[in-house]
Amino acid sequence: MRLLALPAFEDNYIWALVDDDGDALVVDPGDAAPVLAATGNGLWPAAILITHHHPDHAGGVHALRERWPTLPVFAPEDDRVPDATERVGAGDVVRLKNWQLSVLEVHGHTRSHIAFHGGGSEGPPHLFCGDTLFSLGCGRLFEGTPAQMLEALDRLASLPPESLVCCGHEYTLANGAFAQAVDPHNAALRHRLDEVRAMRQAGRPSLPVSLASELATNPFLRVDTPAVRDAVAHRLGRTPLDRVETFATLRQWKNDFRA
Repeated sequence: MRLLALPAFEDNYIWALVDDDGDALVVDPGDAAPVLAATGNGLWPAAILITHHHPDHAGGVHALRERWPTLPVFAPEDDRVPDATERVGAGDVVRLKNWQLSVLEVHGHTRSHIAFHGGGSEGPPHLFCGDTLFSLGCGRLFEGTPAQMLEALDRLASLPPESLVCCGHEYTLANGAFAQAVDPHNAALRHRLDEVRAMRQAGRPSLPVSLASELATNPFLRVDTPAVRDAVAHRLGRTPLDRVETFATLRQWKNDFRA
């Protein structure tokens, strides 16, 4: 089993989890072209997984279905993903060939966002989380509330720490600048950013990354730690009322942040 990050648009990744036969689960193909190009290197789409309806994640599905009319498409319960063949939600399991992935409800970025967790029978599980969790960051709240997004992140944080986080964008360096502003004394964060700079300079993706690493470095997964709480209290000029306000303040701070 191998994992491919197919670049798309300016900073998207289309993920392909490929088995030994070359069959692939294709996750969030916003553009069909990178997937079609990969077929020349032995990749053969076996199914498509969609985390949410935004065009940069689902816009290539129709063209791929035109090329392979029987290709199954697993997508959330949302008519804004029109080419789905099977709607899935919290508690469902996608079983196909040697793959098995659980579906998680992770609302916040959109009202119907889902994530997929699992993979093959060997190696660490993969977490295809779309735009809910980024390395060193999280998604914007376009349709959901801070409470919903915090609940979604708590759900992801409870997964096995060896899970490999496969998010939808290469945002790690920009997110890292904000994370350091919030948590400047975090040695694990400094080490992660050193690694990311080296990866990007070498032309490599900063992803996937272990969930364990994110739990040690991502301020949006660390709203209960003294360092993050203190940073938010300093920004508010008072102690936050609860962890939801801590998260909401942190997310708004990120919206306004300029490195």
